[in-house]
Amino acid sequence: MRGYIMNQKERMLAGLPYKAWLDGLSEERLETRKKIFKYNGLTPEQSEEQDRLIREILGKCGESVYIEQPFRCDYGSNIEVGENFYANYNLTVLDVARVRIGKNVMFGPNVSIYTAGHPIHPDSRNSGYEYGKEVTIGDNVWLGGNVVVNPNVHIGDNVVVGTGSVVTRDLPDNVIAVGNPCRVLREITEEDRKFYFRDQEFDVDDYNDGVQDISNLKG
Repeated sequence: MRGYIMNQKERMLAGLPYKAWLDGLSEERLETRKKIFKYNGLTPEQSEEQDRLIREILGKCGESVYIEQPFRCDYGSNIEVGENFYANYNLTVLDVARVRIGKNVMFGPNVSIYTAGHPIHPDSRNSGYEYGKEVTIGDNVWLGGNVVVNPNVHIGDNVVVGTGSVVTRDLPDNVIAVGNPCRVLREITEEDRKFYFRDQEFDVDDYNDGVQDISNLKG
């Protein structure tokens, strides 16, 4: 008895080489593009419609999620974001593989998450086969503007990634990481709690009162 043969979407989600134009994948991307086009065209006053549509685009999300326009992704259904997620302008997610993002995560403008890849050798690449490798981002993470996250990367909890960094390898919990390729600069410590920028201390007392709901940023 012959074994089961996976279709191209199943191969894609399994991290195996696949062809992106077969087995309904092109049609699925087209439907997502239609929704993305509509989302990006909504006016600032249409906040309820923005919220409804982004929940239709994403595979899974928490109660509070806000993605500034414009936004781009391939499928949307492969993206999972936790509670209290905020992304600034021009977020791009190539989600041919799963992208899992934790709670209380913030992205600066022009952040790009790439799960898609192509073979190195030109003959293999010209065959049309590509692949996807999952990206996971933990809780309480801040990615600065223009950060790029490459395929098969895991970013731990409580991580800050500096502006313009290219993350090519896993990052552990509780670190500041910067550069291209991105490397750990130092650990985040309890001493950091009292500073809002470099060595400048808070001049207010309510900065440690708890999590700020990102829904307050709307409108």
